[in-house]
Amino acid sequence: MAKIHAVPEADLQLLRKYDTPTICNVVELFDVRPRTAGYMDARIKACYPKLPPMVGYASTATFRSAAPPRAGNVYAGLGDQVASLAELPGPAVVVFQDLDNPVASATFGEVMCTTYKAFGAAGLITSGAARDLDQVEALKFPCFADGVICAHGDCHIVQINVAVHVGGVMVHPGDLLHGDCNGVTTIPNELASAVAEACPEYMVAEAVVLDYLKGGKLDAKGYAAARNGCKERIDALGRKLKALTSRSR
Repeated sequence: MAKIHAVPEADLQLLRKYDTPTICNVVELFDVRPRTAGYMDARIKACYPKLPPMVGYASTATFRSAAPPRAGNVYAGLGDQVASLAELPGPAVVVFQDLDNPVASATFGEVMCTTYKAFGAAGLITSGAARDLDQVEALKFPCFADGVICAHGDCHIVQINVAVHVGGVMVHPGDLLHGDCNGVTTIPNELASAVAEACPEYMVAEAVVLDYLKGGKLDAKGYAAARNGCKERIDALGRKLKALTSRSR
């Protein structure tokens, strides 16, 4: 596995306090990628939308279940994958690309998720399907999938620690991921600390409009002033974050 840019644990904890849309809004201000890039599309849905935000480093793998593996049993590859979690600088988010088309059966269930959680993983994402929804919900283990299928078929892990394509996003081993009921986004690892620190300021900017709307006395002129005040704060934050990025290059 290539060297991974580690994010201080305090900053990971801070990122967990904010929803994924706020994270996306702040990442946009750095202007390091198109506004339509870096987040997973609507195929990837939260299985447990009431759980708090998930943050962790991608532990990637490819998966098949439409036919038996050439060697080993139906859980072939799981032991090697679990062992590789220790190579990450913090909690893993297991990310599967299901190679079968159409998806033949579920990528994960109770046994796999219990295993991953026991080894310190923060959650799981698959381009395939889920099962054992009630049992995994009891684990409070965030999962994201493209549907539900009741059987596991001939499930096996084909490769681990390779680039995978999930929800329209190419995910590399060690990429930082943030997900909640709204979906999943990547955060450039080298910007993650600055993103975490900027979230409170972004929310203060948004509050200019929200507080006005909750104030009771509304008119178009006042609303326009509140929107302008919000924009000015966000623009100022964007300039500050871009300056941080340029200095670090």
